Amino acid sequence: MYTKILAALDGSPRTDLVLRQAAALAATHGAALHLCRAVNIPLGMPVEAWSLSGEELTARLVELAHLDLERLRGTLTTSLAGEIHVRLGRPAQVICDVADAIAADLIVIGSHGFDGLDRLLGTTAARVVNHAGCSVLVVRPPRDAAA
Repeated sequence: MYTKILAALDGSPRTDLVLRQAAALAATHGAALHLCRAVNIPLGMPVEAWSLSGEELTARLVELAHLDLERLRGTLTTSLAGEIHVRLGRPAQVICDVADAIAADLIVIGSHGFDGLDRLLGTTAARVVNHAGCSVLVVRPPRDAAA
């Protein structure tokens, strides 16, 4: 049923859970597992990073995200032939664009709790669900972990 699965990983505490769910689905279906991360300039960026030019900073952020996704891929017990995709931009747009570019059958993304700002603006997961051209699995933490 699935041949290409895109795991949207943001580096949050739920990243491992999302990766494991996506890897299990890819293994079950014999699908290629692609890993994706959107990068942008973080709010809490160290002062020394401001000395980099815009292009240098962007390149460094993309490089660090790529290295982290390679590390995460290395934690998988099976080799699932997919690529790593790191792009600069708004997360929901990046995820949908990458999914379209690789003709993904499924996007696996994590959920998170709703605070006031999320309710007003909507979460990345909600935006992906509303705009993706393929099916989306939103992974929630186990009920006992959410409590």
